[in-house]
Amino acid sequence: MPAHPDVLFEALDSFRIETPSWGYADTGTRFGKFHQPAAAIDLDDKLADAAHVNRLTGCCPTVATHVLWDFVPGTDAATVASKAAGLGIGIGSINPNLFQDQLYKLGSVGSPFETARDQALAHVLDCIEIGKATGSRAVSLWFADGTNYPGQDSIRARKHRFEAALKEMHAHLAPEQILLVEYKPFEPAFYQTDLADWGMSFLMAKKAGPQAKVLVDTGHHYLSQNIEQIVAWLLDEDMLGGFHFNDRRYADDDLTLGSIDPYQIFRIFHEIHLFAQERGGKYPSIEYMIDQSHNLKPKIEAMIQTVCTAQELYAKAALVDHAALLQAQKKGNIVDAENCLKKAFNTDVTAALATWRTGKGLEADPLMAHRATGYAEKAAVERSKRRQELGIATEHSYA
Repeated sequence: MPAHPDVLFEALDSFRIETPSWGYADTGTRFGKFHQPAAAIDLDDKLADAAHVNRLTGCCPTVATHVLWDFVPGTDAATVASKAAGLGIGIGSINPNLFQDQLYKLGSVGSPFETARDQALAHVLDCIEIGKATGSRAVSLWFADGTNYPGQDSIRARKHRFEAALKEMHAHLAPEQILLVEYKPFEPAFYQTDLADWGMSFLMAKKAGPQAKVLVDTGHHYLSQNIEQIVAWLLDEDMLGGFHFNDRRYADDDLTLGSIDPYQIFRIFHEIHLFAQERGGKYPSIEYMIDQSHNLKPKIEAMIQTVCTAQELYAKAALVDHAALLQAQKKGNIVDAENCLKKAFNTDVTAALATWRTGKGLEADPLMAHRATGYAEKAAVERSKRRQELGIATEHSYA
């Protein structure tokens, strides 16, 4: 047990992380999709799976939805919110789809074609209304826009199109809603991506209006990029709106959080705890969200594993001795300063997490508890039968 378990318990009490609906469904890579019998078929399945994960972990009260895949035409958003509430969860971030339609071949809001820009804007405005109907706070924007070849389009003209579109989106927000503007250095655009880094998203969010913030996806960075520095700068500018958590070895691999570099996630959480500590314990409003497609691991198990890893690293980061760190920094004592972080990171919080969970009426080990329920086996039987009855093919490509 850590020397100061109260600090750890307080951190865990306030930590909430959102799971993604698409993480429960069959997804794949560019090359194919490997199907799992227990994978969710429709939104009802996804909500049930998300509620199951929340019951086991006690910290996932909302589920992110993807409008194209979750709100098919004719879906009543208020009814969806009511179904989620009946399962003990809420609808979290609303994610528009601005990359699958054939009209978006050359971009969405950055496209040189007005018809594409108009359709993209109308879709986001619809998503904002869905957010209002479901009581969702965040509309999460990721754009696949960019160009593949020099000279293909005017870089500055595309920037201006983005500015105009984001301002229009912002004008339709309810007072409690926020726009989260994501960035990605490459893929699918390989010459220039319109929102390629945090600075571009920062500028776009600033121009859109005060309810627009930057979304940091931990997989959307070049190798060796210092993500915690980006987080620190965004915190200092009051422009950090949220995270999409995943891990990566090469690029946007969508690997399970902490599977490659848990120390990086710890350092990110440390910046947030330190920021709050310097402000009398007041934490900024941040949307913590998972964005992973579990193509090989069992989907619910991978989600639970991710959530538990996030809890563990958030708790460890709360154990950094800020007073000792500040003294070491003032004296220029590099070794002692670094050791403040390493000591907290190397602390075994397994027993403390188990104590916290049992104190909340949860099982000490959510993964083992999930396996004991037989939930996945039952879902596999029921959903396999339903796929057969619905005539759902199992050879399609991604999503």
